[in-house]
Amino acid sequence: MSLEILGIEGIGEVRPGDDLAELIVAAAGPGALRRHDCLVVTQKAVSKAEGRLVAIDPEDPASHKPLVEAESVRVLRRRGDLIISETSHGFVCANAGVDLSNVEEGFAALLPVDADRSARRVRERVRARLGVELAVVVSDTFGRPWRRGVTDTAIGCAGIAAVVDLRGASDALGRELKVTEVAVVDEIAAAADLVMGKSSGVPAAVVRGLDEAWFRDDHARSSVRDEIVRSPTDDLFR
Repeated sequence: MSLEILGIEGIGEVRPGDDLAELIVAAAGPGALRRHDCLVVTQKAVSKAEGRLVAIDPEDPASHKPLVEAESVRVLRRRGDLIISETSHGFVCANAGVDLSNVEEGFAALLPVDADRSARRVRERVRARLGVELAVVVSDTFGRPWRRGVTDTAIGCAGIAAVVDLRGASDALGRELKVTEVAVVDEIAAAADLVMGKSSGVPAAVVRGLDEAWFRDDHARSSVRDEIVRSPTDDLFR
């Protein structure tokens, strides 16, 4: 098995109301998107297209803090200016996902209201435009407890299993796997970020060569929110 990861350049600055799928298709060019590709799109591009931008005071470094409080359903930790909180989506992240990077000065970007729905919308628009059955993952950058550095993770998906359940299968030595569930959309998001980066202005990428068994049709919807986010009763840290 081999993978190919291709950044889609030339999309340019995404504005509120833009048809994100059309921008991606135009920038990718003819034949660039194929059956069983996975299209990874950054949260920032999705939030901009969906108008999830809020004006803030560019002269006040703390002017976005009321947005963080408003976007949080529960604050877990505070340290100086940093807030770790839970969003309405169930995500636990810094500053409730409110972000000032790669956004025009004087604005803050909020997370999409429903990133799974956003992924479905992009997938449906690409399919209508090209007739190609592919998957879509919406990615965002999260920190991780107990480990330094950030990595991209999935906050929404469509057309692909969020989690691949390997329980009951055998490992390389023939032992039965008891608890192994692989968050493949998180792995795809992290892989795609290797070609998108944080400062390159590339908001979308194609991951090609994934296991075809992971892909889903419209009748088997996948969801990061439903399949990956742990419920409080299953979470030892909440």
